[in-house]
Amino acid sequence: MKLQHIVPLLLLCSSPVFAADANPPLGLQLESFKIRLGADVPSGLDIVKADGFTIIETAGTYKMTPEQFRAQLDAHGLKAVSTHFGYDELKADLPKVIASAKTLGSKNVIVAYIPHKGAFDADFAHKTAEQFNAWGKELEAAGIRFLYHPHGQEFRPLPEGGTGFDVLMAETDPRYVSYEMDVFWIAIAGQDPVALLDRYPTRWKMLHLKDLKKGAPTGDFEGHTSIDNFVTIGTGQISFPPILAEARKIGIEYSFIEDESTDPVGNVPPSQAFLNSIKP
Repeated sequence: MKLQHIVPLLLLCSSPVFAADANPPLGLQLESFKIRLGADVPSGLDIVKADGFTIIETAGTYKMTPEQFRAQLDAHGLKAVSTHFGYDELKADLPKVIASAKTLGSKNVIVAYIPHKGAFDADFAHKTAEQFNAWGKELEAAGIRFLYHPHGQEFRPLPEGGTGFDVLMAETDPRYVSYEMDVFWIAIAGQDPVALLDRYPTRWKMLHLKDLKKGAPTGDFEGHTSIDNFVTIGTGQISFPPILAEARKIGIEYSFIEDESTDPVGNVPPSQAFLNSIKP
């Protein structure tokens, strides 16, 4: 192999995003602090910075324009590597979504929930996959990656066999559609996060990390649960060391703490400390 080929390979292997001997870089989904940010963006971001985060994932700009919010992120030394948008936002005005993501500096656009009536059946999954492929192709042309964040409903067994999630994975084009796993919603739907990461190693790119209260029932496909079931990471029933081991193995790029509990400001630091204590 020529030297000019070796050097780029060495640079790729040294990247913290792809390093097999390190956990994925840990960031924060800002929705965790939505109450604080909704009241006052600068003071909310002060907390994020004080917790030591440098990478974040956004979900809205809290009554600011994307330009104003980006200025606040820059002032706090925070980099938005991915951004959540509502399904209806993409459906209504995809060019506006692309412009907002670019303003925020985000290279990843994520949809986390698909509005629907009734069960997430095969017909709905087929139509959704077609829509995702179309959006993903347009986003890819703009230099942005499209991802979907399953929320639980997709795993309800179909009468004909399999699940809506199986349909989405089979019918979305890997060139245009990737996935972000929320380990909480995967677990609450009765699925094994490690097994799903292993089954689709090239499709998952990011993780949402949150823990499920010990004793809370699983096998629920509704996509919502009691707020009491969200607990500090490391105190619930989800085992994180094997998840992070599999994440390292398949090259997950980023992981984000997302705290939906009653006290996210108090719970995020111990969650962060617990995750940072898990060594390769």
